[in-house]
Amino acid sequence: MQHRHSHPQVFDYLADRRTFLKGATLLSAGLMLNRSPAVRGAQPPAPAPAAQPARSRVSFLTGTDRREMVHKAMEPFKEEIQKGIQDKQVYIKPNFVSTNVPLCATHVDAVRGVLDFLKPLYAGKIIIGESSAMGSPVPGFENYGYRALEKEYNVELVDLNTHPTQSIWVIDRNIHAVPCEMIADFMDTRNYFISVTRLKTHDTVVATMGLKNMLMAAPVNGGGRRMKRVMHSGGPRWLHYNLFLAAQRIRPQLTVIDGLEGMQGSGPIRGTPIDHGVALAGADVCAVDAIGAQLMDIPLENIGYLTYCGNAGLGVTDYARIDIIGDKAPKDYVKKYELHAAIEQLLEWKTDLPFGQTPRRG
Repeated sequence: MQHRHSHPQVFDYLADRRTFLKGATLLSAGLMLNRSPAVRGAQPPAPAPAAQPARSRVSFLTGTDRREMVHKAMEPFKEEIQKGIQDKQVYIKPNFVSTNVPLCATHVDAVRGVLDFLKPLYAGKIIIGESSAMGSPVPGFENYGYRALEKEYNVELVDLNTHPTQSIWVIDRNIHAVPCEMIADFMDTRNYFISVTRLKTHDTVVATMGLKNMLMAAPVNGGGRRMKRVMHSGGPRWLHYNLFLAAQRIRPQLTVIDGLEGMQGSGPIRGTPIDHGVALAGADVCAVDAIGAQLMDIPLENIGYLTYCGNAGLGVTDYARIDIIGDKAPKDYVKKYELHAAIEQLLEWKTDLPFGQTPRRG
């Protein structure tokens, strides 16, 4: 089958936030797709992903062999994966937030585990696509050993920044609705995306796993367009909400978490390693990430975008409604990840904005 088509820092808050509109939370109702001329007429309608079931399943296992763990984590979903792929174009979405820091990136052996699993199920060429926060992911393909995959498997390494875009509406630091150009591949219903990443802390939204790996790759970052900055807007509060807006259009069909070695502290780039020896997989990215947060000993309510998505029914984040596949319980393998030094500032998204009193009229 032929296929179709300076990293985030803790942002300063506004000195005067009284200008924000109390109705900001209503903007989600206005999330609309604005097709660019480059893809108008070439792409099918991209409806929001189907509502998630009342319960979700997440496979969980432990071990020391990354490639084998990833393969085994996917096995319980074999029938679901086969049914989901059908004649779609398969994409593997690794995480290259930087292209020269191996600990921050998806290990190539995790991708090998995914490819080993897919080989008997899918005869077409698989796209390994990325849109790095630093720009082109091509140096990462070189530095992280991904070029070898082109010789071992039927894959193509792709800089998604070169592909057509579509726009969604997000909010800027003044709570104005602004367009954000997203790489169209992520919203094309003819594609099947597998998000593959590590467990990592984050310097803006506390933690990053399968969902954010997809959402922050979608904003185009090339040709003079820096849409990832548009998503970040005024800081953590804004990014959490913009991720929630984007998630209504963009979610992976399968999520695989390689937790053999995570990143703690000053993630997503400058953190330190933490040995964990776990792996996760599931079709509901919210459920997979919820278990990931549990394993990192991070209260789910501290991760705004994931909390919003769970509350809105984009996936299951209620632990009581997540069924664990495997003979081990995640709660028995929790490791306390050191959080970013600015964690108190990062959690200010949970507080109310200091709106002034409404001026009297008449």
